[in-house]
Amino acid sequence: MNLPNYAYFRGEIVPYCEAKVGVLTHGLNYGTAVFAGVRAYWNEEHEQLYLFRVVDHFQRLLHAAKIMCMDFDHSPESLTELTLKLLRKEGYRCDIYIRPLAYKADEIVGVKLHDLVDEITITAMPFDIYVANDTNAHVTFSSWRRLDDNMIPARGKVSGAYANSALIKTDAVKAGFDEALVLTQDGHVSEGSAMNIFMVRDGVLVTPTITENILEGITRRTVIDLARQELGVAIIERPIDRTEIYMSEELFMTGTAAQIVAITQVDHRQIGTGKMGPIATHLKELYQQVVRGNLPKYSRWTTPVYTSEKISAAD
Repeated sequence: MNLPNYAYFRGEIVPYCEAKVGVLTHGLNYGTAVFAGVRAYWNEEHEQLYLFRVVDHFQRLLHAAKIMCMDFDHSPESLTELTLKLLRKEGYRCDIYIRPLAYKADEIVGVKLHDLVDEITITAMPFDIYVANDTNAHVTFSSWRRLDDNMIPARGKVSGAYANSALIKTDAVKAGFDEALVLTQDGHVSEGSAMNIFMVRDGVLVTPTITENILEGITRRTVIDLARQELGVAIIERPIDRTEIYMSEELFMTGTAAQIVAITQVDHRQIGTGKMGPIATHLKELYQQVVRGNLPKYSRWTTPVYTSEKISAAD
């Protein structure tokens, strides 16, 4: 992975090599940090880089920061402006992944959230495919369970919670799978290691509710909107049992980094025809058109980097 050239760090844009924290930093030692993942897509024809739903991402970041007792004089719009300045400084002309991180910055020993200094840093780097086998992924059900909302809330991207995701992903990959599905404490399907999940049953698109310890995914919300408005597919949000997955006609995962990943096999059981299904195929193609600014109907979701257009919250 190519490292950034610059970072927003302690209130200014500095060379990436200068954006350093000490080994005793609270967020590093205790996982007292929250982060976001934002994508920007290069459109060669437009000669433009488009941030996708960036205001929504920063809104979610600030909500997660509130859970972790962080207080910032920032709004989603002000963080978007900082990101635009950073990207213009970098001058990227390719697909980009942006990593905002809010963290407890004190260098102390002691488990707490109060009376600590809160900092935000933002970096951006070239980024392509998160899951290499994204049209034919083979997954397994993890032996690890998803963290519960009363343990570490999954609806915000809390850094410490991703030890759970790392255990899930590593065990799956080492067992020969591309990814894993995770169950809640009561045995319902929650999500992947770091992606939301959708299945098709009887032509209906089904996804777990936000109360199943899932990340309130922005790509998830986008896919729900596109499926309804462009494909006319019915959407149901409800608990999903494990064995329903085996009987599904289509199965796919969504996330900012992963985008849309089709699953064709679960625990060595074929899903549907064993190939990427028509709904996932259409959504994947449509999603790429939307994020690259090719569909004016959804321009409210895309923010051009190399202009000075006004930033506003997405619908």
